[in-house]
Amino acid sequence: MRVVIAGGHGKIALLLQRHLAGRGDTPVGLIRNPEQAATLHAAGATPVVCDLEHADVTEVAAHLDRADAVIFAAGAGPGSSAARKDSVDRGAAALLADAATRAGVHRYLLVSSMGVDDPPAAGTDDVWAAYLRAKRAAEDDLRGRDLAWTVLRPGQLTDNEPTGRVTLTRHAGRGAISRADVALVLAALLDTPGTAGATLELVDGPTPIADAVQAAHA
Repeated sequence: MRVVIAGGHGKIALLLQRHLAGRGDTPVGLIRNPEQAATLHAAGATPVVCDLEHADVTEVAAHLDRADAVIFAAGAGPGSSAARKDSVDRGAAALLADAATRAGVHRYLLVSSMGVDDPPAAGTDDVWAAYLRAKRAAEDDLRGRDLAWTVLRPGQLTDNEPTGRVTLTRHAGRGAISRADVALVLAALLDTPGTAGATLELVDGPTPIADAVQAAHA
């Protein structure tokens, strides 16, 4: 399986690329900075330099040639402005969806966030509020498209070792999840087309990942 991952230098993406390469898939990571290419090579991925804030749909679609699936795991990152939360977390996700449609890639996984269903509470930091609104807008945009999409909403991210056991459901409740387990769940979702059309929250839990994903069909 050839899988193109936007945000290829992110922590989750690197863990996912290493896992996919290890099982014989072909991960391709979209990165903005060419200096990050060596890190992707070390993870077993093919790096492709493509700035999703400035690329057009034709350029991005060309990078999706022969892909079986795309994953949006990009983000503006800590310290970025409210404007960049919108241009990356919403705008780049929509651009990737446009490109997937043009390239004939039907499967699309979106890494979103818990807490986006309700408007930001009064007094919420402006940048954090912009992030939540951008993630929700990206989800809403994707749901209106003719793609086999799955939205994954992880809880509080940690760098703990993976447990291989999770809670994966429409409403999981607040909790934490390791980035390594998020990567493993994304790989399992790729293998489970029946999860298309599902919006799933993910936190630590008691259920083996394979069983949790099989039970999470839309």
